[in-house]
Amino acid sequence: MYASYYNLKAKPFQLSPDPRFFFSSRGHKRALAYLRYGVKQGEGFIIITGDVGTGKTTLVGALTRALQRENVVVGQVVTTQLQADELLRMVAAAFGLAYQRVGKATLLKSLEVFFRACADEGKRALLIVDEAQGLPPRAIEELRMLSNFHHGGRMLLQSFLLGQREFRTTMRSEGFEQLRQRVIAAYHLKPLGVDECRSYIEHRLKTAGWDGNPKLSADLFEPIHQFTGGVPRRINTLFDRLLLFGSLEQLNVLDVKALETVASDIIEEQGLGPEPVAVSYSPPINEVARVAV
Repeated sequence: MYASYYNLKAKPFQLSPDPRFFFSSRGHKRALAYLRYGVKQGEGFIIITGDVGTGKTTLVGALTRALQRENVVVGQVVTTQLQADELLRMVAAAFGLAYQRVGKATLLKSLEVFFRACADEGKRALLIVDEAQGLPPRAIEELRMLSNFHHGGRMLLQSFLLGQREFRTTMRSEGFEQLRQRVIAAYHLKPLGVDECRSYIEHRLKTAGWDGNPKLSADLFEPIHQFTGGVPRRINTLFDRLLLFGSLEQLNVLDVKALETVASDIIEEQGLGPEPVAVSYSPPINEVARVAV
């Protein structure tokens, strides 16, 4: 609705990850550098963690897009409390191998043969596991065992593990020493700073074809950062609603007054109370930042 009103070519703040809108913040730039370094190393594990909505999946999308021209065969798995054998099946499926009604020994052999074939063709196999915090210890151990496949003195499979903050605790726990020894880099994504919040919003708008309409009030960004905690997904939710409000009210300038109206609506929808709340008032906004996703 608002895209046509503001003459945008795409919806700039959609919740589904889109690598076209990847914003290279200080943290995301560093994390992407680690991932690309890992690709060049062609072995071991790289772990990227971050709280919900900090952009881990978008980061992976940017990486896989950049790898399209390189000799890397990528398999991607999004875990949902998978057990060890289920994970192996998902890995096989991610690389296009048969996985139904196949025993574990056959699965492992098929994967090894496939990884060897990739190596013989001068290609590298890369497994990306998203939402890794949902994996039980045995499933994580299966991932480590897959890294035991070697050919010509090199590992046949490299793995990137992405998960929420609690995955860091899992990795530090007893029983994961062998896996920790194979981690060549790890990074924890943090929310955007106040300065990056403005750059993030303007970047996404410009990517969508923004020509300066609506104009953004200079004092808009600090309260946006306060409301969202600098979490990209929360910023997307808030600004998407702000643009919708602006189009309905036929606003060509988005200011703090409009933001307060939208923020109050979101607070009420989240069940935090029916009363409007000014975005400059810290306690309620800090409270809502934990739930406004």
